[in-house]
Amino acid sequence: ADLMRLDEPTKMPKVKAHEIRTKSKPELQKQLEDLKTELGQLRVAKVTGGAASKLSKIKEVRKAIARVLTVMNQTQKSELRKFYKEKGALLPLDLRVKKTRAIRRRLTDAQLTRKTPKQFKKDSQFPMRKYAIRQ
Repeated sequence: ADLMRLDEPTKMPKVKAHEIRTKSKPELQKQLEDLKTELGQLRVAKVTGGAASKLSKIKEVRKAIARVLTVMNQTQKSELRKFYKEKGALLPLDLRVKKTRAIRRRLTDAQLTRKTPKQFKKDSQFPMRKYAIRQ
């Protein structure tokens, strides 16, 4: 098999979010797999007493994995939003606007401005008084 030696440093360029976004899902999965294997090798090196440069690289690789996963999740969520927009059905709870619980339960503008039939009659029969003199 094509196994890397543990003592030689692996050369993976710094992962940048804007570069990841251009990649397809299979490419992202491949990159994620590579990063995870690299992290495993670095952890082995840490246990066996590897170089300080490898120990400091663990943090970079973990952050890179997080970036890849974040981009994958964001693209998946945006595709789901498009799908449900075309479908026109109710959105799943995780795709709805979060805001706050109080805002979500608040009356809509249409509900706030509605009037009862009695209030309509009062407003039409007793309109606001108009005065000729202004102060």
